[in-house]
Amino acid sequence: MKKKNGTLSDIIYYIFVIGFGFVMIYPILWMIGSSLKPETEIFGNAASLIPGEWLWGNYAQGWEGFGGIGFDVYFRNSMIVTTLVVIGTVCSASIVAYGFARINFKFKAILFGCLMATVMLPVQITLIPQYILFHNVGWVNTFYPLIVPAFLGGQPFFIFLLIQFIRGIPRELDEAAIIDGCSKFGVFLRIILPLLKPALVTVIIFAFMWTWDDFLAPLIYLNSASLHTVTIGLRNFMDADAGTNWGPLLAMSSLSLFPQFVLFAFFQKYLVQGIATTGIK
Repeated sequence: MKKKNGTLSDIIYYIFVIGFGFVMIYPILWMIGSSLKPETEIFGNAASLIPGEWLWGNYAQGWEGFGGIGFDVYFRNSMIVTTLVVIGTVCSASIVAYGFARINFKFKAILFGCLMATVMLPVQITLIPQYILFHNVGWVNTFYPLIVPAFLGGQPFFIFLLIQFIRGIPRELDEAAIIDGCSKFGVFLRIILPLLKPALVTVIIFAFMWTWDDFLAPLIYLNSASLHTVTIGLRNFMDADAGTNWGPLLAMSSLSLFPQFVLFAFFQKYLVQGIATTGIK
């Protein structure tokens, strides 16, 4: 009797999970299915996931882009910015986190409090001062405002995440390395950094997704069409006067998700491990 009740509860549980998962993924499936529909069918038969007429020309039309600039240029720009931001974030955030977690220095508590305060600081507050700064140094309409800040400290959220992870690493490993002749920086490179792998993968995934999906910063700093990223390129399909070209828009939106799906598929195991071990839910 217990076995039957257990089997029945498992069946109900999996039906609920599958149903809830389908509800969560339905918008993505709808977008991919609609990217292959004629525009009249996208909203005429909106609930359907399977196109009545398969229109692959939406992808070809969307890939052509605008004004002689193909969508490959937008993908290239996004990949350049995102890759460099991820590298800068990993390098800077891990070093800063190691300093807070393992090294005692003057005003450490005050600086850590400032770090935690910036976690709650809306990005809109710093937007105008940053723009004035980058305008004065001549960096507007270049990739520098999007990339350089990642090398100068990284996101406070990522620093806090890595601090929590490093605090879980036994200090005895540091002491043993110092006895063997390692410097503070040597301990970081030889002991801490290799053990940070799960947390660093978490940082890589979040930094990649947030930078790849960022619309505000490229919109503000990039004026030339040849420098636009994928998010700005997608916005170009929407015209208040001529109307929105929904087929190519949904086609390129589907392609823009592909790098994130690939990254998440390969590093999902480390993402879960990194979040679980840092205690951040």
